[in-house]
Amino acid sequence: MKKRVLAALLCMAMTTAMLAGCGQESSTEEDTAQESSDETTDEAAEDVEAEPVETRTVYVTPQWVQSALNGDQEGYEDILIAEVGYGDVADCVSYNEGHVPGAIYVDNCEVEDATGSEEGAYNLLAADEVVSNMLDHGITKDTKVVLYGADVSGTARQAFAYLWAGVEDVKIINGGIDAWTEAGYDTETDVNEGEAADDFGVEAPAHPEYRLDIADAKAKLESGDENFKLVSIRSEEEWLGETSGYNYIDRAGEPEGAVWGKGSDSSTDVDQFLNDDGTVKDLAGFEEVWADCDFTLDNELSFYCGTGWRASVPFLVLYENGYDSISVYDGGWYEWQMHDDYPVQVGDPASDDCEHTTVGELPTDKAAE
Repeated sequence: MKKRVLAALLCMAMTTAMLAGCGQESSTEEDTAQESSDETTDEAAEDVEAEPVETRTVYVTPQWVQSALNGDQEGYEDILIAEVGYGDVADCVSYNEGHVPGAIYVDNCEVEDATGSEEGAYNLLAADEVVSNMLDHGITKDTKVVLYGADVSGTARQAFAYLWAGVEDVKIINGGIDAWTEAGYDTETDVNEGEAADDFGVEAPAHPEYRLDIADAKAKLESGDENFKLVSIRSEEEWLGETSGYNYIDRAGEPEGAVWGKGSDSSTDVDQFLNDDGTVKDLAGFEEVWADCDFTLDNELSFYCGTGWRASVPFLVLYENGYDSISVYDGGWYEWQMHDDYPVQVGDPASDDCEHTTVGELPTDKAAE
């Protein structure tokens, strides 16, 4: 009996030792794997080559940004990186789960009206308000700003507003945080803040020509200028007047005289302007989307959508490719449909069944569900 007890105790001791050894080996393997991962991340960050880009280049690769952070891009040794979201930083899941190291957080509501009132209409805020909000983050006209965000069009809207106000060099990480992590670069969860600045450095808006207000858009359409094209960056269902695309817009249609620029499958995306990996297409890709559209890049183009987000994407792509006769009609369909006497078209204007009427005559059952 004693021998059995002794043998049992010996067996238990050996088993405990073996389990302890296995646990130690597993822990060591995990530590080794983590160290290997960290080394791979460090190597990816250190061993990066990226070609220089022009000041007007907007969409850049993660590799270019990392190269700038490494001090290898002349003139970009001191960049300000910001993740764009909507609302308070505490509510931005993507920023808090992990952002580009050193990135601050900026809010879309710092550049555009958030009330949707007839006075605000989701248009850009007054230039002095936009500048004040930028200065709080330390952004001046000379700041080298690099943006990214979970929403492609929301990020583009922020970049457009900064350029309109007067920031001379604004870039966007093409593909956002997904492209950043897929490139092998690290993230952090610390909440960073910029150091406030006092002087923006130029009277804002420095580029009022980038933005077309509703009165000017209407006047342009009614002027008979055949070179001017008001380009709808909306889904086919919105373009044809089947839906407004928004649950807070009851009427559907388009400003009379507008042409379709495609780009969206719904009111919340610009998928037709994106590559399969989620990056924004280059100019050739946009030209392919627009191959059968009723405008050319030789026209004066003003892009619009529902409230200004989607329209900012084609603006930025043409801007970075040197086009100057471009703008964003800021109010979009949302502001247009607030005016009962404004002319509208419902349906394809190239077809015989396109209806030409006014906002006040439109049915009010076209809000998206």
